[in-house]
Amino acid sequence: MPAQNFVDYVKICCRSGNGGAGSAHFERSRLTSKGGPDGGDGGRGGHIILRGNKQLWTLLPLKYRKHVLAGHGENGSANNRTGAFGQDIILEVPLGTVAKNAETHEKEIEITEDGEEVILVSGGKGGLGNTNFKSSTNQSPRYAQPGIPGQEEWKILELKVLADVGLVGFPNAGKSTLLSVVSAAKPKIANYEFTTLIPNLGIVEYRDGKSFVMADIPGIIEKAHEGKGLGLRFLRHIERNSVLLFLVAADSDDINKRYSILLNELQKYNPELMDKPRLLAISKSDLIDDDLRSMIVDDLEIDIPYIFFSSISQNGLQALKDALWDMMTKS
Repeated sequence: MPAQNFVDYVKICCRSGNGGAGSAHFERSRLTSKGGPDGGDGGRGGHIILRGNKQLWTLLPLKYRKHVLAGHGENGSANNRTGAFGQDIILEVPLGTVAKNAETHEKEIEITEDGEEVILVSGGKGGLGNTNFKSSTNQSPRYAQPGIPGQEEWKILELKVLADVGLVGFPNAGKSTLLSVVSAAKPKIANYEFTTLIPNLGIVEYRDGKSFVMADIPGIIEKAHEGKGLGLRFLRHIERNSVLLFLVAADSDDINKRYSILLNELQKYNPELMDKPRLLAISKSDLIDDDLRSMIVDDLEIDIPYIFFSSISQNGLQALKDALWDMMTKS
């Protein structure tokens, strides 16, 4: 999918329907000139509902839909007839979509399953008809409740990409190249930073017909957790990955420092990310010889497993997939 078609953030105005008014009607017919109250209740106003759809992976259909209006409930009528409910509006969204209040930025909903439906904005309740107010001391109530107005609220919808393995690294660390080699995904690859501006997903074939999903997350820079660059937009996609694969190039000046910066950005953005299994993959190992590799190993000061690999020569790729599979099945 072209980059301009990947949308992971929209802000929309949602207005649910008003509830219909209850009826204050009294029974009248050829046989009954002064019957009792028979006013029906008003219909509920339409809800605005989010529904998960596993076939979607972008919020593009909502990008240009700034206002979402549900239908109003109809008034109650004679013979205790309840008014029709207002038409609900169902917004289909990708799995991993989070709804927030646009003013407080408080998280309200998260859609994680296909077909899951959650009310985003509730419709107004219909008013009670006069039948409901009949009692031994009030045989002929001449009043009914009005319907409750609907709600108008601005909502923010954000998408967090869902994958088994999320690639975490600085720009130009070799994440897109790795994804293109181990899967059929065709991310944009070039020898400059910020080639990847949107997450790319690929299905990685494993042993015995097994497979898992890998996500190429756009490169992270220092102070991304403070919103530098597009940091917050990129970081939220890491939250929904089961295993975090840190990529640092073998020709980096200081692998320990690079890994430490990446880990720090994730921890400051969301401390819960530290609970996810992590693996360090040292990419571009075809650029170093055995002596330099030994020096790198001796200098490593990390507390997680590490693997050397090369997407170009494809050395270490099977060992990398084995390690990731073990971490996924144990987590």
